[in-house]
Amino acid sequence: MKSIKFTSCMAANADIVCRQISTYLGDRLGITTEFIADIPWQQREKLLDTGEIQVGWICGLPYVWKADQHYPIELLVAPVMQGERYQNQPVYFSDVVVRRDSSFQALADLRGRRWAYNEPRSQSGYYVTRYTLAQRGLPSSYFGEAIESGAHQVSLQMILNGEIDASAIDSTVLELELQQQPGLAAQIRIIDTFGSSPIPPWIIAQQVPADLKQQLRSAFLTMHTDPIGQAILMTGLIDHFVRVTDADYDPVRAMIPLAETVLL
Repeated sequence: MKSIKFTSCMAANADIVCRQISTYLGDRLGITTEFIADIPWQQREKLLDTGEIQVGWICGLPYVWKADQHYPIELLVAPVMQGERYQNQPVYFSDVVVRRDSSFQALADLRGRRWAYNEPRSQSGYYVTRYTLAQRGLPSSYFGEAIESGAHQVSLQMILNGEIDASAIDSTVLELELQQQPGLAAQIRIIDTFGSSPIPPWIIAQQVPADLKQQLRSAFLTMHTDPIGQAILMTGLIDHFVRVTDADYDPVRAMIPLAETVLL
C-alpha cells in the first residue's frame, strides 16, 4: 500500500494541522498521502468505518462504540496537548463558556438557561455534560433549552451572539480558537470545567499492512523530535503523540451508563 488517505472528524479549526501532519508523514515514509476535508465529517467517519479512508482522528466516544461493536479499526496514537493542565497525559477537558459580560459565575447559575451542545455523539459537548449533571445530582432538563448547534465553533458564536447562555466546549478546540482569534479571549469566560476525558485518538483501518501501521505509528511518535515535525505540532498546540490502548478509553465507557440517566 503506497497511498494512504487521512481525515479528521474533529472541529474544523484542526483541519490545517491535520493536513500538515498527513503531508509530513507521507514525506517521512515516502508514500502518497491525501487529506480528505471536502465532505461533511459524518461522511468522513463512514469512510473510516469502511476503510476507504485509512487513518483518522475521531472522538473517544464513537471510538468506544466502534471498538465494542468490532468495527475493523485499531488505535494508532493519541495527542498530548501543550499546557500544564494536561499534565503530560493524553486527556482533555470540556470548558463551560459564557459571555464575559454575563452574570453567570457557576453551573448553578445556568438552571433554566439556554444551553447548546455540538452534537449527540460527542463526548466533549454532550455525554460529559449529561454525566456531570448526573454526578452532581442535577435533573434532566436542568437547562431551560438545549440546542444542537452542530459544532463547537458554532456554539461559541451563538454565545457571542447572545442566542444561548452557555456551552461545554472541548478545551483543545477552544484553545486553538483563542490562538486563531486573539480577540475572543476578551469576549468570553470559563465558569466550570467538566472532565478530564481520554483525548480523541487517531485510528487506522485494520486492513493496512502491519509493517506500514508500525512505520506510521513510529513516525507519529517521533514527530516532536524533528524540527519540522515539531513546528507542525505547535500550530495545533500539540506537544507530542503517545501510544494508547483500548483500556485507556475505559473511563469513557464508565461514564456512559450514568450519563444516560440524564437528558438535556
